[in-house]
Amino acid sequence: MAARPDTAGMDASATTHRLWLAQLRSLIFYGWLAVLTFAWFIPSFVIGIFLPLKARNYFIMVFYCHIVVWSARLICGVKWQVEGRENIPTDGRGYVLLSKHQSTWETFFIPTIIAPHVQVVKRELLYLPFFGWALKMIHPIFIDRTHKTNALKQVLNQGADRLNSGIHVLVFPEGTRVSPGKRKAFSKGGAMLATKSKAPVIAIAHNSGEHWPNDNWVKRPGTINLMISPVMETTGLSTAQLSELSESWINNRVDEISARPFDGEMVDADSSGKRF
Repeated sequence: MAARPDTAGMDASATTHRLWLAQLRSLIFYGWLAVLTFAWFIPSFVIGIFLPLKARNYFIMVFYCHIVVWSARLICGVKWQVEGRENIPTDGRGYVLLSKHQSTWETFFIPTIIAPHVQVVKRELLYLPFFGWALKMIHPIFIDRTHKTNALKQVLNQGADRLNSGIHVLVFPEGTRVSPGKRKAFSKGGAMLATKSKAPVIAIAHNSGEHWPNDNWVKRPGTINLMISPVMETTGLSTAQLSELSESWINNRVDEISARPFDGEMVDADSSGKRF
């Protein structure tokens, strides 16, 4: 009888090869990202400072983010598929964007499809060389997460200013990255900004953490699915109602598109720790 091939050994060898290749591609990507960030800071600072805020947003952030996500696609094989493009705002109003947060990928990708917008970000990013300095030029809403009352006031006051200028405000209601299969209760800050400003809401669901994990620097080839909700008008809705509506929509859509739907574990921590 002919000997059977060792399929287990072949599978292990193939897995090792794929991991090695993914590590190599990720290293190349991070090297390129460092060069790109340094190089793009110079024109961002020299030219961007003379542009009005909306044009500066496109010049500094949108163009840079396009390069980053396409670099990740070409180098690491991290692709994307978007459903709901017809819901992207085009009427000139400022919208509150409420998004699932699993990785850094969405912070790069969302500006490429919905712009101009500013993000509510932690104050520590301001001190990152080059990246933080350029980020400051597009007037994001920097918050200190250790002082939650003051952080909420900043979101409401500065957010209303951006919305009134026709600039969207991106909020991650979970407040931190949450791994695939987990959930974290949504904060109501983004919903409160929308109801108090009478701004419409767009909800965004995705499964980015399955290919751009927060707890590992290695990018996993594959397709990230992202869904954009129909417009949620806030007239007649309380903050609690809007928060529940958007949280339910996002969680349900994430379960639909994920290889790892909700496993029942709720995350309580204010920080997910690692950042890649």
